[in-house]
Amino acid sequence: MSDDFRVLIVDDDFHVAKLHAAYVDSVAGFLALAPVGSTVQALQSVHSLRPDLVLLDVYLPDGSGLDLLGQLDVDAMMLTAASDAVSIRTALRRGALAYLLKPFTAESLSQQLRSYARYRRLLGRQHAVDQDTIERAKRALIAGDVAPSGKPRSATEASVLESLAPGEQYSATEVAERVGVSRATAQRYLSSLADDGAVEIQLRYGSTGRPEHRYGVPARLSPK
Repeated sequence: MSDDFRVLIVDDDFHVAKLHAAYVDSVAGFLALAPVGSTVQALQSVHSLRPDLVLLDVYLPDGSGLDLLGQLDVDAMMLTAASDAVSIRTALRRGALAYLLKPFTAESLSQQLRSYARYRRLLGRQHAVDQDTIERAKRALIAGDVAPSGKPRSATEASVLESLAPGEQYSATEVAERVGVSRATAQRYLSSLADDGAVEIQLRYGSTGRPEHRYGVPARLSPK
């Protein structure tokens, strides 16, 4: 079974929804489900497909996405042209994890989705977390504003980070070979570094099979 985050796009404009689905599919670790264009279809799809995340427009033909937001027991972000303060406050009050104004670029949505992935990793498998982890998870949702955890790096984690040459992208297997650890160990440390924003995850598409995850240092950072 795929570990990708499954994303449902709710937008009454078919062409816009299809474009946003392509944006989602271009981000490592995310899979766009078939988009829907109404509140009724959205509720049906949420119940039947159980997406991890819903990307929701405000203006829908059979109701408001803001009203729908209050009915959803699933993570949701608003992708909408509604720029009035009342809509924004209502969305945040009803639990929207982010609010992205149309039109936006593929990179803007990609950054927001990568932020969501960090948030989910931080609040993932652990049964209990400390306050520092909660604050990191909250910060992770703000695209482009990931702060280091402040925890000292282990020798292995530092070695993994130092193995990533600026401007280059590596697979977990390549990192494992460069550092001299198992692939599983390299993968675990790369995920931890991604949580802190020290590493970015991208996709490389081959001729066959699933795209490969590639890891690199963000342009604004350099290994220390």
